[in-house]
Amino acid sequence: MHSHNFYDVTTWALEHQLDAFNDIGAVINAIVADIKQRQNTVDINDGGKPGATIFIPAGDYHLRTQAVINLSYLKIVGEGHGFTSSSIRFNTTPEEIKQWHEVWPGGSRIINDLTGNQQDEAQGAAILVKREGNPRLSSIEFANFCIDGLHFVADASGRPDVENTYENGKTGIYIASANDSTRITEMGIIYCEHGLTICDADALTVDNNFVAECGNCIELRGSGQASKISNNLIGAGYKGYSIYACNFGGLLIAANNVFPRGKSSIHLSNVTRSNISANRLHSFYAGMLILDQGSSENLVGSNHLLRDHEPWAPMQDYDNGLSDDFGMVVIAGNNNSVIGNHISQCIDAQFLKFPADCTDKRPVAIKVQEGSGNYIATNHIVGTTTKTQEPKDALASACFNTQVAALLTTQQLQKLEMLHVEVSPQAQGNTVLDCGKLSELSVDATTNTVRALP
Repeated sequence: MHSHNFYDVTTWALEHQLDAFNDIGAVINAIVADIKQRQNTVDINDGGKPGATIFIPAGDYHLRTQAVINLSYLKIVGEGHGFTSSSIRFNTTPEEIKQWHEVWPGGSRIINDLTGNQQDEAQGAAILVKREGNPRLSSIEFANFCIDGLHFVADASGRPDVENTYENGKTGIYIASANDSTRITEMGIIYCEHGLTICDADALTVDNNFVAECGNCIELRGSGQASKISNNLIGAGYKGYSIYACNFGGLLIAANNVFPRGKSSIHLSNVTRSNISANRLHSFYAGMLILDQGSSENLVGSNHLLRDHEPWAPMQDYDNGLSDDFGMVVIAGNNNSVIGNHISQCIDAQFLKFPADCTDKRPVAIKVQEGSGNYIATNHIVGTTTKTQEPKDALASACFNTQVAALLTTQQLQKLEMLHVEVSPQAQGNTVLDCGKLSELSVDATTNTVRALP
């Protein structure tokens, strides 16, 4: 038997002449108001405001009113993250879809029916967390339900395939106020221009979620400290970030599996004394891992990075606009350690892109754009090239089959000449050890310390 601080959105809505399936946002807001009305004493018997749990049973719930969370100690929990690929569906013929077992995401699914606003992410958020005054919001949890932006819309390109634009001005969860110990776990977020946008976070946990087919997946904005993004399955679109953080210290990014198509897998701006380790990053473009705006004293270690070419025909016309001299790992900061990573580039040479004035047409694995004291050591960099195979039948052209086939291709590969490490002339006082032969390095040994492989 549940306590009076446990709310089932379906039964509570019926008791109060509301309809959770037609507008779950209005129901959540009414429940929040009820919690605040009942828990209105700040300090009684060393307590007074324990918060509550809002439970969303499995089902489809339209959200026509933004849900606003402005109290601490609230958990919103469902019965399943319900993720399934909408990108595959929208790039499949209607004739094929007629044979499918299911078409839409499931589980405890919130359908964001708000009108998106690309100038104001918060306005298009299914759930907005915001409160003025002190103390900051604390211990808010979201777990085990799905937020679906449903459709993308036309963009400035004028392309007819609007479901591939990754734009609709919608956000899954937007946390606008300073917050402590927020937890986002086991969520599924799909087809939002911004999946999770979190400002001014302290001791944040984003763990074991499936955030993919969003314009941007996980964004830490404002500033923050001592947080973790771990064990997630993530994949943004070609215009946005899979993981982004700015003005952050003490961030742990670990054990994430980042899918291709994001314009960057991980992009850190003015992030310091943080750890990026044991991630598997996969991208179809350069600029996979970027540390810029003075990001310093970070450890990037034991990650696996793979760059290859988009094998799925419907998405081959899109990219992030970067050329291959930009670098797969790019650093503009000081005293970072890039140690013991495996970096692979396996691509048909015809798909490499370079500016017209580029004299060295070798793709760059690690580039230090600016900064000093960076320590780049014992990274294993593998460049291979192979001829692209045409699909033999309709099944071979399916998204899953083509991508798995591309990943498993290791036979009959030839060496691809790469520039393993490039240190720009303005970057001095850096150390590069055992990352390639002398011919595979572009480093001024008079202003940096260099030890090439024999």
